[in-house]
Amino acid sequence: MKQMTHKKIAIIGCGNLGAAILQGLLDGSNVEPKNLIATKRNIQSLASFKAQGVVVTANNEEAVVRSEIILLGLKPHNTIAVLKELAPHLDGNKHVLVSLATGITIAELTTVVGADIPIFRAMPNTAADVNESLTCLCANTADDTTYGWVESLFLEIGKTQRIEEKLMEAATVLGACGIAYVLRFIRAMVQGGIQIGFDAETASYIVNQTVKGASQLLIQNGAHPEQEIDKVTTPKGCTIEGLNEMEHNGFSSALIKGIVTSFEKIEK
Repeated sequence: MKQMTHKKIAIIGCGNLGAAILQGLLDGSNVEPKNLIATKRNIQSLASFKAQGVVVTANNEEAVVRSEIILLGLKPHNTIAVLKELAPHLDGNKHVLVSLATGITIAELTTVVGADIPIFRAMPNTAADVNESLTCLCANTADDTTYGWVESLFLEIGKTQRIEEKLMEAATVLGACGIAYVLRFIRAMVQGGIQIGFDAETASYIVNQTVKGASQLLIQNGAHPEQEIDKVTTPKGCTIEGLNEMEHNGFSSALIKGIVTSFEKIEK
């Protein structure tokens, strides 16, 4: 992890995801604020980061020249156009390019910047803001040192998983869109809690901790969800009654269909 301390990192197009990553890096202990550069057209929205020592600029080219690891946090429809403007400033002996854009392949990025630039695709999620992102990574290089730099960066904001590029769109749905799916589930649980008698604040506290606990059971025990479900579903009990009612109304089916629909949207 210490290998990241001396690398200068630029986040080009520091929107919601970029800001979440930036905050996660600032909250970590291995990246100094002076080594972080953030760009956006409206730099006023990055004032809080500037106050913490981050270099803030509206000049993308300047950010590239001053950095070594470049994160493209742009919307997919803007990524190629902006990258064409940056390409003349990229140096294969200095720069590593990391694209956060969904649906734009390494081959397409290579067409713009050339084959000598190490290129990564990364799919983190907004839990980077609290250092709990899961970031899926793939690259056009197998160089351990280069991979180590990029992996170390994303380990500052959570966990990482190397995958094949053909799975990057699926990773977007499961890991990035998945944040929204889980939050909608939590919201529904809170609403149910209010209906059965809790005030909103208490219901939120109970539900948030319950979801966190359920996740940790699976992570720490390496268990399958059904194993943990079996522990709380007693014969003729209220838990199995509630679960069966949810399934009769299409709970699992609706979630699976939603995931597949999101994936098909990306694939079009």
